[in-house]
Amino acid sequence: MGFFVIAEPCVGTKDTACVDVCPVDCIHPRKDEAGFEEADLLYINPDECIDCAACEPACPVQAIFREDEVPAEWQHYIAKNADYYK
Repeated sequence: MGFFVIAEPCVGTKDTACVDVCPVDCIHPRKDEAGFEEADLLYINPDECIDCAACEPACPVQAIFREDEVPAEWQHYIAKNADYYK
């Protein structure tokens, strides 16, 4: 099973439509969580993501990709998403 990654287009946008549709609540920080204002983008927890793909079409800026489909120039966001949860 894979997981999804949020990349560059989310930076500065932080639209939480993806948070609203995630059935396992694995996208953070939410608007009501500490750190939301300071975060430059939202992050998907790779250990909690169930690969359901609900978040992908919900993103208005097309910032969400399957781990194995992240564009080459945004590959570093895979580690950045995982590092947020360490």
